[in-house]
Amino acid sequence: MTTTSEVKTAQLAAIEQSGWGQPFRLVQPRNLAFWVYLLGVGGGALAVLRYFGPGAHFYSPALTGGVLLFGLYLVPWLLLLRHQNRYTAQPAALLATAFVWGGLAAPFWIALPANNALLEIWTKVGGTAFAANWSAGLTAPINEEFGKALGLVLLIGLAPRLVRGAYDGFIIGAFIGLGFQVFEDVLYVYNGAAQTFGADQITSSFQMFLIRGAAGIVSHALFSAIFCAGLMWVLGRTPGERNVPRGVLTMLTAMVFHFAWDDMGGLSGGNALLAVVLPFVIAIVELVTLFYVARHASRQERIWVRQLLQPESDAGVIDPALLAAVSGLGKDRKAFRKLVHSRSRARHLLDAAADLARELARAQGSETSEVAHARAELLRLRGGR
Repeated sequence: MTTTSEVKTAQLAAIEQSGWGQPFRLVQPRNLAFWVYLLGVGGGALAVLRYFGPGAHFYSPALTGGVLLFGLYLVPWLLLLRHQNRYTAQPAALLATAFVWGGLAAPFWIALPANNALLEIWTKVGGTAFAANWSAGLTAPINEEFGKALGLVLLIGLAPRLVRGAYDGFIIGAFIGLGFQVFEDVLYVYNGAAQTFGADQITSSFQMFLIRGAAGIVSHALFSAIFCAGLMWVLGRTPGERNVPRGVLTMLTAMVFHFAWDDMGGLSGGNALLAVVLPFVIAIVELVTLFYVARHASRQERIWVRQLLQPESDAGVIDPALLAAVSGLGKDRKAFRKLVHSRSRARHLLDAAADLARELARAQGSETSEVAHARAELLRLRGGR
């Protein structure tokens, strides 16, 4: 039988290993990672000004439309990722830092010049027909995935205690990819308006929004979430989590998905039916893989949450069903909703349990007024059950 002291020791170990509750600070003048991050974002911002500057006035309706439409597009994505960031949750400031890297540094400082150079090489090596069918898929997965993942590496340097497990890589990678995706989509809107010489810019912006928005469901956010989870498995920053073969395979899988999406025309081989069916098949495979990676990447996080809340469960603050739900998978939360016979009530209890876990992590397992308040709120909600 596990003693009270052993349970408390496991709780403190979970807090220490996860880094949950630690603050994030971007400005670190003595940290090289900060200056590399600043160089990348600054270089990306300058590239944006150079790229959009000359035609910004003439194509302002398209740019404005693109920014507004894809700004709205961000809202459901942020709500979805907030829901996924539910175990040992990363601070909003760190995720915003990841998003900015993905939006400015990865596409404009790294990918744009690197892609242009490599595309020219494929044209010279294989000819124009080969380049038209395959160069995008042979270029973007290399330059863009590693460029985005560099943001994760820099965040490890900036917040080594916060960025620990594969699920951290999964969530941070999703935010980096989302930044890349949104800024790239605005670039596509601008280029689309330029190709039509500024004719009917509002309509072309909306059409591009529909096309890129639909494709974005299985685009950069998905690629980077999978790729960065794999990178964290390779690095193995959490005891017992390192798995190099799994990590390399996961990273390669993300690159293959990126390749398939960019070279859909080459893969369909000119077959009209295959060109219609193939995107849906690839999207289904990508989503199944995403859920599989998320489930396995979150395993350590779920263990940490259970260890962190186990003393509260032993004290009767959290019942076993709620503990299983807050530290479990979707099926556990579904079972809990059935148990309490109310979706809204289950959500409130899960949120209260998560709040208590967060306050315990911030307090490093000690008793504080915030911990006491979170505990009292949970007990109040349970009292009405």
